[in-house]
Amino acid sequence: MSVVEESRPFAQQLSNVYFTILSLFCFKLFVKISLAILSHFYIVKGNRKEAARIAAEFYGVTQGQGSWADRSPLHEAASQGRLLALRTLLSQVNAITIDGVTPLFNACSQGSPSCTELLLEYGAKPQLESCLPSPTHEAASKGHHECLEILISWGIDVDQDIPHLGTPLYVASMSQQFHCVRKLLYTGADVQKGKYWDTPLHAAAQQSCTEIVNLLLEFGADVNAKNTELLRPVDVATSSSLVERLLLQHEATPSSLCQLCRLCIRNYIGRPRLHLIPQLQLPTLLQNFLQYR
Repeated sequence: MSVVEESRPFAQQLSNVYFTILSLFCFKLFVKISLAILSHFYIVKGNRKEAARIAAEFYGVTQGQGSWADRSPLHEAASQGRLLALRTLLSQVNAITIDGVTPLFNACSQGSPSCTELLLEYGAKPQLESCLPSPTHEAASKGHHECLEILISWGIDVDQDIPHLGTPLYVASMSQQFHCVRKLLYTGADVQKGKYWDTPLHAAAQQSCTEIVNLLLEFGADVNAKNTELLRPVDVATSSSLVERLLLQHEATPSSLCQLCRLCIRNYIGRPRLHLIPQLQLPTLLQNFLQYR
């Protein structure tokens, strides 16, 4: 038997391998093209949710990060903090990807106060429908308190409740973002509003964050509030932890008269008018006291 005859089966096998690889590549390319066409069809028909689902399942695109299908240069500039590029693209200020992401969301996600301010000045909506990704919640969860402060100054609802996230205060407490929690509370966020029946204090106790627990208690958080499982904040705290001891001590110690008076006055003034406290005919010491300064 010649050498050529002996090597022929191996050559045939190698040829089959190459053919299989080529077939798989062509099949994958065909699927990609088909899904791209299908996604475009859903976008044209107005069914952006279904288009987002296709992108998420096949391409691994996560909600909140923007979709490959219709992510505009404005989204890219905002997410990268490129202020100069952003100025040239502001004709699409409220552009929304198929999964609901706006350039303002991208700017808050990356923590760019300058881009956030610029987008708002050119007409970006600081707050959209509750079903869309929220710039406020994104800034609060990532600790971008400067972006959060800008959003607050533009009149966002600091108690906006998104069913699967809760309020910005709850999100900030769960993410242990002290500065964002403080900013929200100073602005007048409801200390009791969280996610369903879980309060921000439940979130802070669960994360064993003593700083935030102390801050929430100072603003009147209820240590006896129960969630859907009838658990109080102390019940979700780590056993024998500093947070558990702190909550137990607070339960046994009544609030001071000063704290009760401050909470009562702030509640009477109301959140929309808290910013007017400096205009009251009160000594500076009392103004600072009412503003937790």
